[in-house]
Amino acid sequence: MSEMTIEFDLGDDYPELREGVAKVCKNYPPSYWEHLENQPPSGSYPTEFVNALTETGFLSALIPTEYGGLGLPVRGGAAILETIHAEGCTAGPCHAQMYTMGTVLRHGSAEQKQKYLPKIAKGELRLQAFGVTEPTTGSDTTQLKTRAEKVDGGYLIKGQKVWISRAAHSDLMLLLARTTPADQVEKRAQGVSVFLVDMAKAKENGMVIKPIDAMINHNTTEIFFDDVWIPEDSLVGEEGKGFRYILDGMNAERCLVSSETIGNGRYLLDLTIKHANERNLFGKALSSNQAIQFAIVQAYAQLETADLMVRKAAAMFDAGMKCGAEANMSKILSGEAVWACAQVALNVFGAAGLAKSSSIQRKWRESRTARNSPISPNMVLNFVGQHVLGLPRSY
Repeated sequence: MSEMTIEFDLGDDYPELREGVAKVCKNYPPSYWEHLENQPPSGSYPTEFVNALTETGFLSALIPTEYGGLGLPVRGGAAILETIHAEGCTAGPCHAQMYTMGTVLRHGSAEQKQKYLPKIAKGELRLQAFGVTEPTTGSDTTQLKTRAEKVDGGYLIKGQKVWISRAAHSDLMLLLARTTPADQVEKRAQGVSVFLVDMAKAKENGMVIKPIDAMINHNTTEIFFDDVWIPEDSLVGEEGKGFRYILDGMNAERCLVSSETIGNGRYLLDLTIKHANERNLFGKALSSNQAIQFAIVQAYAQLETADLMVRKAAAMFDAGMKCGAEANMSKILSGEAVWACAQVALNVFGAAGLAKSSSIQRKWRESRTARNSPISPNMVLNFVGQHVLGLPRSY
C-alpha cells in the first residue's frame, strides 16, 4: 500500500502583497515613530507613512476595482495590516479607512459610492474618522446622546464624541447619531442613523475637534457638535437603521484589528528571540535558560492559536457566512496573545526595553491597548455566552 502524502501549510498568504508592504515599511524605522511620539498631539501624525501606503494602493485594498481600489477580500486587508505591524510600524493612524468602507459599500447610495470611493482610492479624500464612542455611553452604543435633528434640507447635529482617532487628519467621518429619541422606539437599537460627514464643512459650521494626549500615538480626539448642519444626502442608507449598518461592519473590523495585533506579536517575538540568543549571561546565552525558553514558547503558542481564529473569521466573512462569534473571539484571543508576547519581551530585555528609543516599550503600550480596544473583552464574553452558548444575558 503506497503512502499518502498530505501537504498542509498555511504560510504567509498574499506573499507578493506582504513583500510590497514590507518594502514600504523599511523606509520608516523605529526612529521615525520615536520622533513622532516626541511631538505634541497636533504634530504627531505619520503623514509621510500614510501617504506612502496611499500611493502604493494598499489603503484602498478593500475598495472594489470599479472605484479604483484593489478589490481584495478582508483577508487581503488583514495581510496588509499584519505585515505593517510585523515590520515594527503602526497602522492605527490609517486602518479605519478599511473597516469604515464596508458601511458605505453595503449601505451607501450609488451616488455616494461614485462620489467618494474613487477619490478615497486615489488619496484625494481620507475616510479615517469613525464617530461612535461618547463620554457617557462607551460600549452601550444604543444609549448614545448625540442627536441628528431633521430640518429642511438636512440635519442639525448636536452632541459630543470622544476617543475618535484621526479626526483631525480625516476629510470624511462616519458618524453615528440618534434621529429618534430612545423613549420613542420599541427597541433601543432603533432610531440610530449613520451619516457621512464632510469634515471641512462641519468645522466651518460649529464642529470643534480637540486632541487627547494618550498613552499611544493614535492621534485621538474629542469632538463637539453645536447644531452642526449637514446636508440630507449625508445620510447613509435608511434613517433609523444605522446601528444595524454599523454592526454589519464590526466583524470586518475585528478581523482587521486582530491581524494588526498578530503582527505586533510576531514583531515582539522576533526581537525577543534575537536578543535572548545574543545576550550572554552567566557564561551562556540567555535563551538557553528554560525560564526564558518556556515563556517565549508559551507566548508563541498563544499567538499561533489566535492567528488560526483570525484566519477562520476572515474566511467566513469573505464567504458571506455569519462570523460574529469567530470575529469577536479573534479579538479577545489576539489581545491576550500579544500581551503575552509583550510581557515576555519586556522581561527578556529588562531595563533596555523601557528606554524611549526602544520599540519594545512602544509595542508594549500598543499591546496593552489591544486588550481593551476597540471592544471590551467583557463584551466579547457577553456575546459568546449569550449568542453561542445560550447563557442568559448578563448585562
